[in-house]
Amino acid sequence: MAETDRLTESTDWIDLEFVQRERTPREIIKKGIRHHLAGLSLSNTVILLEELGVERSRTAVHNWVQKANLQPKGGESPDRVAVDQKSIRINDEQYWLYAAVDPETNRILHSRLFPTYTIAIAREFLTELVEKHDVKDAVFLVDNADDLIGGLRQEGLSYRIQPHGYRNQVERVFREVERRTSSFSNCFSHVDPATAETWLQAYAVWWNHV
Repeated sequence: MAETDRLTESTDWIDLEFVQRERTPREIIKKGIRHHLAGLSLSNTVILLEELGVERSRTAVHNWVQKANLQPKGGESPDRVAVDQKSIRINDEQYWLYAAVDPETNRILHSRLFPTYTIAIAREFLTELVEKHDVKDAVFLVDNADDLIGGLRQEGLSYRIQPHGYRNQVERVFREVERRTSSFSNCFSHVDPATAETWLQAYAVWWNHV
């Protein structure tokens, strides 16, 4: 995609309620957020903004993403939901990213970051998902992960073990997250887990709008 095309893509999904006396034009802030979430490192996003005539630091771009507090919207009612968890590293410590994806639309329904994976954790994630979306009658597609199967059983949710097919959609999300976090380590180095989770939530919103 040409750079000029990328610059004209919609940024209406970015809410800038946090901006009060920011000296940077709102449209520039939106472009910075969107391009960083779309794949540019903080350093390259700064270079892009400089090309647009605005000089801002990597910290400024990082803070824009954090303060925007973007989160996937609720209210979906899919027939199937692909769920999985993936280990990622934050400051050389291991965490687990749980995600639920509508395999028909490829939209991320819900994602959370946890310090471990257990049936209780999976159940907490699923409870939040049910509160956010109308998925009580959906069929959940999982691999043979004991924590997710145990959580689904305890929540009384229908599931089917399906290593491939529709469940590949959630694997696609994880592959992209893994690629992004390994491509520019400044995302999950020298940050606390809450900061990393905020970035992941914002990334999910971007993912749902491309």
